[in-house]
Amino acid sequence: MDTAAAPLVELVNGARMPQLGLGTWPLDDADVEVAVRRALDSGYRLVDTAENYDNEVGVGRGIAGSAVAREDIFVTTKFNRRWHSVDGARRAFEASAERLGVDYIDLLLIHWPNPEQDRYVEAFAGLVELLRQGRVRAIGTSNFKPAHLDRIVSETGVVPDVNQIQLHPRATRAGLREFHAGYGILTESWSPIGRGGDLLEEPVIAELARRYGRTPAQIVLRWHVELGLAVVPKSADAQRIGQNIDVFDFALDSDDIARLSALDSGEEPAPDSDVFGH
Repeated sequence: MDTAAAPLVELVNGARMPQLGLGTWPLDDADVEVAVRRALDSGYRLVDTAENYDNEVGVGRGIAGSAVAREDIFVTTKFNRRWHSVDGARRAFEASAERLGVDYIDLLLIHWPNPEQDRYVEAFAGLVELLRQGRVRAIGTSNFKPAHLDRIVSETGVVPDVNQIQLHPRATRAGLREFHAGYGILTESWSPIGRGGDLLEEPVIAELARRYGRTPAQIVLRWHVELGLAVVPKSADAQRIGQNIDVFDFALDSDDIARLSALDSGEEPAPDSDVFGH
């Protein structure tokens, strides 16, 4: 399938990141190796994983087994609470880089703030050091709230490139997106088509899929793109992998974007990062 490449988004600290990539949770090493190769063959250039997904080895094998040059692939991973210190961030980087089989990581994220541990600022300071050393190309956070973000910027003087959050038409997170925009932080959506799959059965999404001649997932992913979000849908299915990136040759009109956004139910993202984290 010939698909339009995902456009590159300029990040606040200077790197350029594809707007759409492959999510990999909860695939195991064997399945993710195949999925990554399929995705790269289908035009993907962003792959998202994490220490806690326990599949970085498989992601690395998929990258190594593809015909795409390493420098053309934007690799994202995330580290856990045990590494929340300046030196811990370095050790987390080294461990993930070894599992992935890479010399550098394009985007390294703190997976959860774990505020009760109160060491996420130290972890971010460690990311800043890695960025300055050129060992990572971009740095950021996942599941951080405004108070967490304000604090790391205030105490380190550095703005994260990305905050990755659960976001989809039933939970549009408009306030947090606006907060990100004030700093120039890119919002990246995880679980972008919902968790459990029933989001795609919404009547408005089915109607738009018929009218635009697209799959329901493509309609929702295009909504993310129209809002200027980065997005990492997960699939191991070859057909859906191809379909999910094939969203850059059409546009939703403004009324349809608004109808999708109106599905927002104020649904609370799960879980709450003030009380949960790993």
